[in-house]
Amino acid sequence: MTKDCREMITNLNDFIDGALAPELCEEIKMHISGCKDCKLMVNSLEQTVTLSCDGKDKELPPILEKKLNDLLKAKWDAKFGKTK
Repeated sequence: MTKDCREMITNLNDFIDGALAPELCEEIKMHISGCKDCKLMVNSLEQTVTLSCDGKDKELPPILEKKLNDLLKAKWDAKFGKTK
């Protein structure tokens, strides 16, 4: 993975959501047009969003929500220190 790829990855969620400035969107489009790995990642993320969002608001099952929250908290604590 190149430095350019790492920079693109940090913006992919906003890119897919359409929440980036047009200039940055064009820069990402240019990058993924020439980068097979990043194009695959964008396609996978777009497919995941499409499959998980069918236009209806859905709640996660409570056990899955707890596991996800616990995992995210553990990752946060490992990177930034424990929260109070």
